[in-house]
Amino acid sequence: MGQSPSTPLQIALLVLFVLPGVTYQFLRERWRGPVPGERDLGERVLRAVAASVVLDTLYLIAAGPRLVRFARHAGAGGREAVAQQPRSAGLAALVLFIVVPAAAAAGVTWWQRRRRPARYRSTPTAWDHLFSRSGPCFVRMRLRDGAWVGGWYGSRSYATSYPQAPEVYLESAWLMRPDGSFVRPVRDSAGIHIRAADTDVLELLSPPAAAPPEPLAAAVPAARTTQEPE
Repeated sequence: MGQSPSTPLQIALLVLFVLPGVTYQFLRERWRGPVPGERDLGERVLRAVAASVVLDTLYLIAAGPRLVRFARHAGAGGREAVAQQPRSAGLAALVLFIVVPAAAAAGVTWWQRRRRPARYRSTPTAWDHLFSRSGPCFVRMRLRDGAWVGGWYGSRSYATSYPQAPEVYLESAWLMRPDGSFVRPVRDSAGIHIRAADTDVLELLSPPAAAPPEPLAAAVPAARTTQEPE
């Protein structure tokens, strides 16, 4: 069974090996947005470790002798070596663990956006893009059995975002006709919860007024359907 790091040198080496990649990975996800390929925690950890290896290699190339001397002093003097030069130690930690990984994350993010300006999106899924840009509106969804469900998406409604499964809570449910047109609000409705996995069509409709209109079949159009020629 392995032992945890105990000496200042072991702790410093562990931090130097792990923290730069963690900073890099965190800022990359923050600036770029989450992507489906990094949903697994193990893969994110591997990416952070890989980034640490790359950054640590660059540190050794750029300032190898200084880092070796610092490691020797830390191993010999321990806390006393850091206490003698606290500002230098703090500045070195800031540069190695924060500044350089942040600059690397910013550079990679900028390069990726510049290389793929037409296809790059920070929003991970179309579901997030749809509901992040929509205001109060009518929502109707066709279930897999062909039935329509829908209601009013207002300030008290909620749509999940990645990495959660696509689901929507509509603050009021409406009765629907078989063609997808709205009839009227369900009396005493406290809302309706719909899973995107149970549907095959989702449509947002702009309201004819600032608030949900009174029950009028013509207020919200019916769903467009195509008929095959006879």
